[in-house]
Amino acid sequence: MLRPQRRPKALRWSRALLSKMLRSAQQDGTLEIYKKELLKWSERVNLVGPEARENLDAHIDEALAAAELLQPRGDVLDFGSGGGLPAIPMAIVSPEATFHLVEADQKKWSFLKHVARECGLSAVIYGDRLDRALKTFPPDLRFSLITSRAVGNPEEWVPSLRGWMDAGGRVALFQSTPDAPTFAEEVEVFTLPRGASNFLVTFHVKQ
Repeated sequence: MLRPQRRPKALRWSRALLSKMLRSAQQDGTLEIYKKELLKWSERVNLVGPEARENLDAHIDEALAAAELLQPRGDVLDFGSGGGLPAIPMAIVSPEATFHLVEADQKKWSFLKHVARECGLSAVIYGDRLDRALKTFPPDLRFSLITSRAVGNPEEWVPSLRGWMDAGGRVALFQSTPDAPTFAEEVEVFTLPRGASNFLVTFHVKQ
């Protein structure tokens, strides 16, 4: 059961902020590589839905706004990475972080491996279900941040990651409701720029 949250904060976003975040022409160019590869692969592989393809710039801007808020550093886990939204744009502007992307669909994780190479990212791709991927993690691996976009029921999968989180680690869920899991602590909810039913819910996990 999810716990409803009220009065979400607006996640502020502007083109000026985009310019601030893209600290170099190289980062800007890397985002273009990601967009080009995503659209090219999407001609033959269902990486993202038609809405995301038609509004790709808005989806990328949203990921960058989230990266500015979350400030990813250290080891970051993204579960159900799909076509790389929001994880790949976040990784591009977060050179202090190593992203670990978990995706079970073979065609999608093949794309993630390809685009991570093309973009020169510090990223590790796990082509498997989360429960199997956990068994391959180095025993000393700990995540400072765990992200996911609309994948399953967080009440079911987030608890399996408790032992893999830093003491101060956070979870950030991109979802259509402002609700947080019942075990969540220090919950913050932000409305994202792309639509009314579009939220970023962040929290610590009760240990």
